[in-house]
Amino acid sequence: MTKITFFTSEGVFYGFEEKGHTMYADEGNDVLCAALSSMTMLIINTIEVGFGTRADYTIDEDSTTVRLIARSALPVFEEDECVRFAVSGLIASYYHQLQELVEEYYDYLDVNVIEKEV
Repeated sequence: MTKITFFTSEGVFYGFEEKGHTMYADEGNDVLCAALSSMTMLIINTIEVGFGTRADYTIDEDSTTVRLIARSALPVFEEDECVRFAVSGLIASYYHQLQELVEEYYDYLDVNVIEKEV
């Protein structure tokens, strides 16, 4: 099972951590794992390249952990309101997309939100 925990600060999405394999299918045939990997990299690349702001992230293939912290979603780190809304909105959209997947793949995905100060 892949466990994904989203981080919010005062209700603003600013990051997430993904841990574990989905185990939906054998390696190389796991479409759920492929979907998660693609969406995760899209989020990271969009924040860094599309929005031109920094995202702190680690990808540990040994422990199957991905962690993203995008401080630019928070007013204390980013003055530009448009950048903040774009970054936090993108991460929130990922959360909502995963909620849709959980409805069908509940044995393979666990998605939570925690309030956590940066």
